[in-house]
Amino acid sequence: MKTILLHIHDDLGAESRLQAACDLARACSAHVQCVQVTPMPELMAAGAQDGMGYSPVIAAELHAIDQAFRTRIEARFVQEDVAWDWRQMEGDSLPGLLDAAKLADLIVASLPEGGRSSLQSPLPIAADLALGGRTPVLAVPLEAKGFAVTGRALVAWDGSHPAGAALRAAVPLLKLAEAVDIVTVEDRDTPFPAIDAPEYLARHGIKAQLHSWPRADRTTDIALREAIATLGADWVVMGAFGHGRWRELIFGGVTRSLLRTAPVPLLLAH
Repeated sequence: MKTILLHIHDDLGAESRLQAACDLARACSAHVQCVQVTPMPELMAAGAQDGMGYSPVIAAELHAIDQAFRTRIEARFVQEDVAWDWRQMEGDSLPGLLDAAKLADLIVASLPEGGRSSLQSPLPIAADLALGGRTPVLAVPLEAKGFAVTGRALVAWDGSHPAGAALRAAVPLLKLAEAVDIVTVEDRDTPFPAIDAPEYLARHGIKAQLHSWPRADRTTDIALREAIATLGADWVVMGAFGHGRWRELIFGGVTRSLLRTAPVPLLLAH
């Protein structure tokens, strides 16, 4: 991975995103592309529709706020010793980031803030970024102090196409991990052992330990969180919405739950 897209936005997750991107860039000798999106067109359109003339004033204020934040972030990058550049855009954050990510190897975003959100909460777009494009997403918890690329990685494996996409995308990083655990939560509908995942990684020179994790009358996400804690995982690889997003929205699901509660960074792909 040589091009890391970092979502720049002044929110509670800004510091953890930046540190994770820098840790990743140092580990991979990669370049960080900072992308800052100012929601200008929506403001101008709203001002024109309601007949109020203050949209240009608000626009100027937003530009000033973003410029001040850019100055702070650029000062940080001077201290981080990584290659980086800056791209300023106007529009909506999600399509803007997806457009900028066409030639990126990974997008660094934030996990949504648990509980009630505030004006300083990160935009809840990590899942939409993974679903909307072909670039994997590293979703970082707000309280994260960085990204332990060379630590212990856990692959949540259920044999689905999204899980396969996530595993393939994670190969360059899994090669750097000190240990890789593949966890399949026991399910009557899923045959075990799921040896295809460790065999695939072995062909890439990656040794992995396969675990059949007991579900024991629990939901899959609870079993996975137990596995993360028990195995001491530093980051997790998982497919986003393996059973279809609408089904998970209606019935609940592993992706939705872990997006709210994951204690470590998630590498997501669909």
